[in-house]
Amino acid sequence: MLLVLCVDLDDDLGRKTGVETPVVGREAVREAAVALATADPEDSDVNVLFQGLHLVQRLQREETVEIAAVTGNERGDVAANREVGREVDEVLAGLSTGEGVRALVVTDGAQDESVIPVIRSRVTIDGVRRVVVRQAQDLESMYYTIKQVLDDPETRGTILVPLGILLLIYPLSVVASFFGLPGPVFGFASALLGLYLLSRGVGLEVALDDAVGRLVESLYAGRVTLITYVVAAALLVVGGISGLEALSDVRTSTDAELGALNVLAALVYGAVRWFAAAGVTTSVGQITDEYLAGEFRWRYMNAPFYVVAIASVLHAVSAFILGKQDLTFVAVALTVGTLLGLASTLAFAVAEQRFPREPEAA
Repeated sequence: MLLVLCVDLDDDLGRKTGVETPVVGREAVREAAVALATADPEDSDVNVLFQGLHLVQRLQREETVEIAAVTGNERGDVAANREVGREVDEVLAGLSTGEGVRALVVTDGAQDESVIPVIRSRVTIDGVRRVVVRQAQDLESMYYTIKQVLDDPETRGTILVPLGILLLIYPLSVVASFFGLPGPVFGFASALLGLYLLSRGVGLEVALDDAVGRLVESLYAGRVTLITYVVAAALLVVGGISGLEALSDVRTSTDAELGALNVLAALVYGAVRWFAAAGVTTSVGQITDEYLAGEFRWRYMNAPFYVVAIASVLHAVSAFILGKQDLTFVAVALTVGTLLGLASTLAFAVAEQRFPREPEAA
């Protein structure tokens, strides 16, 4: 049995018509194609559906043929591929046939064809048909095509923003030369263009959108870590300033040239207390969120104790290097830090065994 599979990865069919997918059967696919053509006659997925119907009409004389339309979601990413795979599974489960099923995939471009490996993992693929619509090659058609491309938000951002920055360089340079400042304008414009291209190249806009989304989610979810991270950032800044002040005091108190080890020791000695406070703050906030989310583990309680143990060791060693403490103090600090880490590890391991806390089912 041959299954003609029409793929709409970005779910234009569902979003624009409200048709439930997957759509199985010639009449159902024909009605869906008409509905999509009525909602958006310019959508290329209309041609995919009608091409699928055309293939069914042509091939049904030779073998048993069925047709189905499957969709992903509007993002067109990995989640869309998974959605297509789920709908293909649903279609295959609904086919009541004792013979093997093979698929003929119909798409309208390379983006939809990216889901082919997902389909191939579920059914044998006999071929792939890409629908290319023939257009008149006159000036009006070219103008219309360019207009349609520039109406796409992603294409606008990719083409028009760099072009606009380039076109602004000359008028900005004219204005700047009038005030005797040509250099900064060229530098500023080229920096804007470079930052934009770099962000597009490394996908920085996606990471920025994800970060903003997580921030908004944390605000509405009442996550304690949102506050503790802000406090920790302030403590890190204060610690950095304190480290620089400690280094300045050491340089003032001695006439000799400071070596790299002494410089590092001075920075650590001044900053380690604040850095330890930042570490304890963030770890306590994370533990609180894990508890509220029902995913708390006793071993998580080790984090603040480890931070304190490490900070005490660093403080003692840096103080010894700067001559502020003797070797006995260092030995005591090393012993206390080690015992503190061991004691917390043992205590919370015992607590986890005696008072296990299973994560709540989502």
